[in-house]
This record gives sequence, structure tokens and C-alpha cells, in this order.
Amino acid sequence: MITSYTVSGMTCHHCANAITEEVSAVPGVTGVEVSLEDAKMDVTSEAPVDFDRLVEAVYEAGEQYSIA
Repeated sequence: MITSYTVSGMTCHHCANAITEEVSAVPGVTGVEVSLEDAKMDVTSEAPVDFDRLVEAVYEAGEQYSIA
């Protein structure tokens, strides 16, 4: 399954890479694609991933980032 989220606070490709790295480490996540241009993140998983875990991972990537 692929779930899409809006990501705010990204300003460069480093931002997108940091978010990709942190979200990829969340249990259950099998793939992450972050688009700086579209301010979007697609998370691939076999089962639903806890949204709060994703929020924490994005926060770990940088306090200025948030998802909805």
C-alpha cells in the first residue's frame, strides 16, 4: 500500500534526503519517496503505519518539518 502525505518546511534536496532516511527506518515502512517540488511524501508499506511514528521520524529529520 502507498500512503501520501503533505510535507511542509522543506527547502532543499538535503531536507528531502533527511526525511527519506528517517522515515525509511520506521518499522513497517518498505519504501519512501519524497518530492521537494510537490511538498509530498509517499510511504510504501504492507500494512498501515502508525501516523505518530511517521510524525516523530519527520521531526527527527528536522524540527522545521511537519506532515499532514
